[in-house]
Amino acid sequence: MFIPLKDENPTRNKPIATFILIVINCLVYFYSITLQGNGFQIFMYQFGLIPTEIFHLSELTPNYPSPLLLSPFTSMFLHGGFMHLAGNMLYLWIFGNNIEDHLGPFKFIIFYLVSGLAASFLFVIFSPSSQVPMIGASGAIAGVLGGYLFLFPRTRVLTLMFLFYFIRMIYLPAKVVLGFWFVYQLFMSVFSAGDGGGGVAWLAHVGGFAFGYLWFRLTSKRRLKKWQSKVYTE
Repeated sequence: MFIPLKDENPTRNKPIATFILIVINCLVYFYSITLQGNGFQIFMYQFGLIPTEIFHLSELTPNYPSPLLLSPFTSMFLHGGFMHLAGNMLYLWIFGNNIEDHLGPFKFIIFYLVSGLAASFLFVIFSPSSQVPMIGASGAIAGVLGGYLFLFPRTRVLTLMFLFYFIRMIYLPAKVVLGFWFVYQLFMSVFSAGDGGGGVAWLAHVGGFAFGYLWFRLTSKRRLKKWQSKVYTE
C-alpha cells in the first residue's frame, strides 16, 4: 500500500484554486457534522448523487427536496467521515497544485468539475438502480491524478509504503505511485462489482482517472507539436 506524502515538483504560482477547493470541502464537512439527529443522513440524501434519480430523472425522497440536476456537482463536496475527507484533501493538495500551475486557476476548476462529472456518469451508467448516495471528491481528484500521471510521470513522490510488516518512507516515481493506485481501483471495481462496492464507488475513481489522463493526452500541446512536425516533414 502506498500513501503519498509530498512530491518534488515545485510550482511557479500559488495554488489558489486548489486551496479554495480544499477549504470548501472542509467547510461543508464540518457543517454537515453539526446537524442534529438524522440531519447528517438527510443532508447526504439531499445533496448526494443518487444514481437511480439521475438515471430516471425522478426524485427518490420527495419529503427531502434536493437540486436533482445539481447533485452531480454538490455531491463532490460531501464526505462521509473525517478520514474520507482527509485522504481526499491530501491527494488534492499534493497533486492538484501542479495541475493548477499547468492549467491556471480557472481552467483547473473547470477540469476538476468535469472530471467529477465524468466519474459520476460512469458510475450511474453501471449502477442505474442504486439508491445509495454517492458522495466525495474522489472522482474529481482521480481526474487530477490521471492528468498528473500524463504530465509528470517521472516526478519523485515521497511515499509511505506498507508491505505486511515492512513500513518505510521512500521516493518513488509518480508513474509507480499513481499506476498502482489506478490498478488497485480497477481491481476493486471488478472484484466488488457484485456487492455494491462495499460502500466505495470504485468505478467512479476509474472513470475520473481515465478521463483526466485522456484529457491531457488528447489536448497536450506537446503532442500537437509532434503531430504538426510529423505532418510538415512527410
